[in-house]
Amino acid sequence: MNMDNGFFKNIEKKTGVNMKDIFDLANSLQNANFKDEKTVRNVIRRVSQIANKPVNQEMEDQIVKSIINDGKQLDLNTISNMINKK
Repeated sequence: MNMDNGFFKNIEKKTGVNMKDIFDLANSLQNANFKDEKTVRNVIRRVSQIANKPVNQEMEDQIVKSIINDGKQLDLNTISNMINKK
């Protein structure tokens, strides 16, 4: 995928999110173990950092619980929706 693509440049301009970070994160999610709390916490922190949306401890705990206990499928949309809900 070409990072200089105008489509991605537009997204970066609108959101302030670096698309390379998004692709790196998406790649790391493919092999991640989402039953592992530490992994899940790292992913949540990374998404909140990329999205520039701080997540407090309570919210992080809720997201972790819903992913590990409820077996939620974890993808960028799921995490992004959870972070943006606050």
